[in-house]
Amino acid sequence: MTNFISVQLKKAAEVDLAKPLCKFIQQSYPGGDAQAEHCRAAEELSKLRKSALGRPLDKHESALETLLRYYDQLCSIEPKFPFSENQVCVTFTWKDAFDKGSLFGGSAKLALASLGYEKTCVLFNCGALASQIAAEQNLDNDEGLKAAAKHYQFASGAFQHIKDTVLSALNREPTVDISPDTVGTLSLIMLAQAQEVFFLKATRDKMKDGIIAKLANQAADYYGDAYKQCQYKDTLPKEVFPVLAAKHCIMQANAEYHQSILAKQQKKFGEEIGRLQHAADLVKTVASRYDEYINVKDLVDKINRALTAAKKDNDFIYHDRVPDLKDLESIGKASLVKSTPVVVPLSQKFTDLFEKMVPLQVQQSVSVYNQRKADLVNRLIAQMREATNLANGVLASLNLPAAIEDVSGDTVPQSILTKSKSVIEQGGIQTVDQLIKDLPELLQRNKEILDESLRLLDEEEATDNDLRTKFKERWQRTPSNELYKPLRAEGANYHSILDKAVQADGQVRERYQSHRDTIALLCKPEAELNAAIPSANPAKTLQGSEVVNVLRTLLANLDEVKKEREQLENDLKSVNFDMTSKFLTALAQDGAINEEAISVTELDRIYGSYTQKVQESLKKQEELLKNIQNAHQDFSKMKQSNNESNLREEVLKNLAVANDNFVELVANLKEGTKFYNELTEILLKFQNKCSDIVFARKTERDELLKDLQQSIAREPSAPSIPLPTYQTTSAGGSKPAASSAPTPAPRTMVGTKPQPPARPPPPVISAASSSSSTSAPSGTAPAAAPAAPPAPGASAPAANTAPSQAQGPPYPTYPGYPGYCQMPMPMGYNPYMYGQYNLPYAPSPVYQNPGQAPYPTPQQPGYLFPQQPYYPQQ
Repeated sequence: MTNFISVQLKKAAEVDLAKPLCKFIQQSYPGGDAQAEHCRAAEELSKLRKSALGRPLDKHESALETLLRYYDQLCSIEPKFPFSENQVCVTFTWKDAFDKGSLFGGSAKLALASLGYEKTCVLFNCGALASQIAAEQNLDNDEGLKAAAKHYQFASGAFQHIKDTVLSALNREPTVDISPDTVGTLSLIMLAQAQEVFFLKATRDKMKDGIIAKLANQAADYYGDAYKQCQYKDTLPKEVFPVLAAKHCIMQANAEYHQSILAKQQKKFGEEIGRLQHAADLVKTVASRYDEYINVKDLVDKINRALTAAKKDNDFIYHDRVPDLKDLESIGKASLVKSTPVVVPLSQKFTDLFEKMVPLQVQQSVSVYNQRKADLVNRLIAQMREATNLANGVLASLNLPAAIEDVSGDTVPQSILTKSKSVIEQGGIQTVDQLIKDLPELLQRNKEILDESLRLLDEEEATDNDLRTKFKERWQRTPSNELYKPLRAEGANYHSILDKAVQADGQVRERYQSHRDTIALLCKPEAELNAAIPSANPAKTLQGSEVVNVLRTLLANLDEVKKEREQLENDLKSVNFDMTSKFLTALAQDGAINEEAISVTELDRIYGSYTQKVQESLKKQEELLKNIQNAHQDFSKMKQSNNESNLREEVLKNLAVANDNFVELVANLKEGTKFYNELTEILLKFQNKCSDIVFARKTERDELLKDLQQSIAREPSAPSIPLPTYQTTSAGGSKPAASSAPTPAPRTMVGTKPQPPARPPPPVISAASSSSSTSAPSGTAPAAAPAAPPAPGASAPAANTAPSQAQGPPYPTYPGYPGYCQMPMPMGYNPYMYGQYNLPYAPSPVYQNPGQAPYPTPQQPGYLFPQQPYYPQQ
């Protein structure tokens, strides 16, 4: 009697998880032991998927354990990898578990770049395999009963979880097997079977009949609800429906049987008989309708024996009135089962392969923190560099320190010689020329990479638009123009960055051209440099004056401030603090990360002292420059001035300014070169991202095209062909009477084997012509009825031939067949059929069967093929 329903497993296409995951790991994590360990974990995950989905699974606990481990691993990596169509793009393809396919195409399947889809399908297989394991249990012992009940409840919980989450996980219409309606019905079926197992255990343990009746009635209720849910839906295999209907009747019959025993114990003999009669009717229905699915012979015998005995006792002893079925008190219900909730981890042996990898939310928080940190450090460094450039500009405008060193008037000041030596050591003007020459090549390389990346997106998007226009609503996938919006925004950002870089390069070139000659002068040997500087009369001796000493002291203090800034800049760059632990703690405590609050607090704590030092340095420089300007005014008043000395001082100022510009130009050009090289790496990653998503879209496109071709092949190639007139109307033009007998189905012609031309039918003889044919000469053919139009594709009949009609499928000729009609044919059609030895009576030329031609008649002229029996379709 026990015939349990198990669910078939979905089949998955092979997918290499290791390659895309390793690619993301290499892009997101620095090289080293951690990166190598994460890559090894990705390879282990790919092997685990192959073990869980790439081979047939035994109906055993170990196979279910493998599936559960893979599902747990998917749940653990979901917050650590950004699975999506435009990031870590992995397309998972699964077939419908219940779709068998057709002759011209495979079964229905769906391919999505969604980890949620993979999780849903894997959980479906977990529930399906649990149902198969439960169905294999030996229900004759307690261990088997407990295992079956546990697995059915787990399967029910798995299907219920899919029902609650599938639409949000996929964000599109799923295949029929994992649709909310289907998995909701499966969950209820598994719950009903778990309840039935508890009923069997209660029966086996000989519990009270009242309790057993309630357990059986609850199981019948579950089966009835499941049957109602799928009664008018073609989503489950067709053999499920009769089993559900039969189980509903069987469990209800068991409930009535055990309730009848309780009625007998309570001396309610009429109720006992009424319940047994209802139970007998229920099992009789099962035996008559669903006998090929479930055998209820033992239950029928048990109920009938109890009913016979009850009737005998009541007839001879009790004479209790048997109540009507509607008057019987309803049986209570007792549910001992519930769907097992899906709580990760499902496997007791699960160990996270990516345990040391931080979740994606923490990665994003660390990334935002690093950006905040970089902005703060860059802002402080920019303030210090700007202050240093301001100080250099002020000193150059005052010709310091050259003014206090140039006392002879005909030699190069020591500060200018130091600057010249520094410029020559750095390569001089040749270094600047080479750096400027390299910039356009680096810029062009970056532009080509960016243009190629966007070209890939444009071509794929154009192809997608063409196919969408061609297939219209059949082309069910995310439009490329929507999917590529983040990538195109990123590409537009890179275009903007390159445009700004081009403008900055132009400003650097203009600045270089305006100071090129002076920088070139600094690159000359000392003798040529001295000759290029105008000489002047010796200045008034000021070496021992207090003003010069004050200026020297102030300049020395300013140099000390510059050196402190250099050290402070190095300290700012070297500060490093890992925020991962902070964010992990916050995520564990609060379940979420308030990145802004945590980052601002930590940055203030770490960089607060450095910010204070920078502000003190700026304030100190401001005071020094003010004092230097005041002291220089006193120095200028004391110094003898003339035209020659003024010209010499102007050249010395220009040389000092040229040195500052050289240093700044070299720094800017090296920074620009570094920028372009780093941008090249970023653009190459962008190009790889575009290439990966385009490749994934191409694969998805090919799969979708294949599915569309198969679905088109499964569609009927032509509209339904109307029946010929001779099948819908009688010879007299009226419709034939409807027959209650079933009409045999026409033969299905498979393949393209050429068929012979249609055989022409015999002439249709009217009753009038039949009666008049007795006086016609024996060699004269009877008059034919008006010919029907020729069948499509058939050649026109020759002259003097019988009218051509479309031929229906041949029917059996044995008497009693619903479509059989004995219609004698002319002798020319079949001479063996109407011979005098074949007929039970001698044919009379006077009396003929209706529609029969005169006997005998010669072969009808004009027939190209041997004439054969014709049987009109009823």
